[in-house]
Amino acid sequence: MARLVLTRPTTDAAQPRERAPRAWQRMLSGRRLDLLDPSPLDIEVADIAHGLARVARWNGQTDGAHIFSVAQHCLLVECIAHQRARLDRLNRLAVLLHDAPEYVIGDMISPFKAVIGDAYKAVEARLLAAIHLRFGLPATLPRDILKLIKTADRAAAYLEATRLAGFSTAEARRFFGRPPRFSAVIEREYLTPWPAETAEARYLERFEHLARR
Repeated sequence: MARLVLTRPTTDAAQPRERAPRAWQRMLSGRRLDLLDPSPLDIEVADIAHGLARVARWNGQTDGAHIFSVAQHCLLVECIAHQRARLDRLNRLAVLLHDAPEYVIGDMISPFKAVIGDAYKAVEARLLAAIHLRFGLPATLPRDILKLIKTADRAAAYLEATRLAGFSTAEARRFFGRPPRFSAVIEREYLTPWPAETAEARYLERFEHLARR
């Protein structure tokens, strides 16, 4: 006669718990940045400069021996904005940091951002607010500064698109507006892709100049 073996029913509590997906990034500085709830205390400019200097604009589809990095783009935008409006140091710093969240979330091209929608924008906004607070800026910038950043960003995109990314003038005008006015300094200094080490060093140098009290 077979023995009847009684077993205790398995409950959900007895099952091993699934670990929550990791939502933080370990930085070279040793900081651990929570992407969903970022703390200003976990943000270091050295990490920002290192990351942005190694993130490619235009998905890497640019002419030259090196990528055109987000760090170099930020320096270009800051230069254009400063030529258009005589900004004080803190507002120039805000312009320099406008794409800083990309040191952890990367530079997603505009068509893909449109597909993902609000989820990406929410993460980006939380990171940017934490970065601003870390470096003495308001979490949300004044409307006129945001407008200036957008204008300078589009001007930089036009120049990058036509000089580096293979866009025709007609294509660039359709996506980024009229050709911007710019100085010979911008053409000479900012539209040849730099090695990552150069982009990192120049970003840090500009940051230190603008952030000093």
